[in-house]
Amino acid sequence: MPDPLNPHQTATSDPSPAPATSSCCFQQDLCDNLSDGVYFVDTERQITYWNRGAENLTGFTREEAVGRYCYDNFLMHVNANGCALCFGGCPLAATLVDGNPREDEIFLRHKRGHRVPTSVRVSPVRDSSGTVIGAFEVFRDISALKNLERRASELETIAYRDSLTGLSNRRHIELKMQQALQEVEQFGRKAGLLLLDIDSFKRVNDRFGHCTGDMVLQAVADTLMHSLRPGDSAGRWGGEEFIFLAMDVTMESLEAIGERCRHLIAACSIPVEEERVQVTASIGAALLKKGESAEVALRKADELLYIAKCQGGNKVVARR
Repeated sequence: MPDPLNPHQTATSDPSPAPATSSCCFQQDLCDNLSDGVYFVDTERQITYWNRGAENLTGFTREEAVGRYCYDNFLMHVNANGCALCFGGCPLAATLVDGNPREDEIFLRHKRGHRVPTSVRVSPVRDSSGTVIGAFEVFRDISALKNLERRASELETIAYRDSLTGLSNRRHIELKMQQALQEVEQFGRKAGLLLLDIDSFKRVNDRFGHCTGDMVLQAVADTLMHSLRPGDSAGRWGGEEFIFLAMDVTMESLEAIGERCRHLIAACSIPVEEERVQVTASIGAALLKKGESAEVALRKADELLYIAKCQGGNKVVARR
């Protein structure tokens, strides 16, 4: 069998082996000293080489790996969705078929049983005529990178999410409004906002306590979240006020979104002992316009919200 690290060697090659052997030994030493895992397979997916990096990353020794077939599934490769790759979707098997290199992120199972996230690169091995006679995979542990990504996501959540409701906080929704205004200015995209305030919220807190008030805020937030369309955003503006930022709307469609939110909020109820707490919301609806700042749009929406409150609440008021 040709040496896996010398794919151009054939049975009829020049019998004087010294230069090729020296080159092969150098290549093997080089691969063995890589911290990355490296292994070679033949066209039947039988492992012909397994370096020290592969031993360290998987826990399987060279003696345990060489001679086995990668589809024996001893590494139990799965993708991010948990789908097993050894019997379908294996990048190594696909490269053996079409000769194209591939890169992917997959999970392997260490000999001790834990999962290891890895970045893999697969390349074909060809003979002197260009025929694919095997493939090799280089893989590395990306646990540290995944931990950094997870930590970054956690920090983003802390920075941009309201801890009680899970909606965007004031800082984040302000950024969303600035982005929407840029699209209105540059591309003529239509956008609008709903400024929403829970009616008589202080009375709820005074009568039932702040824990019940928090449940009311969470229920309203869930209602807004389930009313979002693709591209829309919702956030807690402060206290019992919320903002719904709607993209690609006319005044009529923005008002319709506000009416739907109003009806859904009025239909919610929070069980407290033998009672059920129900609330309503007043809403001011305003379009974002070219040449106007977010502050102007918010001021218009706030004025309309005040009108809704003065008219008894549980109302959407829009400026046409």
